[in-house]
Amino acid sequence: MPDEIKIYTKGGDKGETSLLGGTRVLKSHDRVEAYGNLDELNSFIGLIRDQDIRGHYREVLLRIQSTLFVAEALIARDPEKHTRDLPPLSDEEINMLEREIDSMNKELPPLHSFILPGGSIVVSTCHIARTVCRRAERSVVRLNQIQPVDGIIIRYLNRLSDYLFILARKIGKETGTEERKWEQGKDIA
Repeated sequence: MPDEIKIYTKGGDKGETSLLGGTRVLKSHDRVEAYGNLDELNSFIGLIRDQDIRGHYREVLLRIQSTLFVAEALIARDPEKHTRDLPPLSDEEINMLEREIDSMNKELPPLHSFILPGGSIVVSTCHIARTVCRRAERSVVRLNQIQPVDGIIIRYLNRLSDYLFILARKIGKETGTEERKWEQGKDIA
């Protein structure tokens, strides 16, 4: 049996953490911010998966979570010191998201205005995950300005936020959740 992962090491008690490869950085480092946002996104996707949704969506979301773990590891490694091979991300993961988006979108009414997030817990959770995904994407782009990041991660996150938007709409349609369109000047007290 492999060694048990120790939950606390006390190594971060002074505001530092280690990247994969051993380099110590502040917990406010752009790299830590980026993989922390990916971790938060992964948690929200787990929350969507735990809802009463179709099995197919659960399978796709589990695959997404696995892909996000790989992306987190790629971001968490010190590009100069980490020598252990990590699994690569492939364009197939982006292609899978595009196929899912296209399949769901065929069954949705065309969108002619912005919609207000909400309507049910699962639809709202999809929208929260979508916005966390956009934040994660922005933090990875910011990191890329300082230290190069594999561009597939940025493309994947861009497509994933689109997937989460369409998933919210599709689950809303399947559950009879009203899609509330935003109209300028309406619903304002």
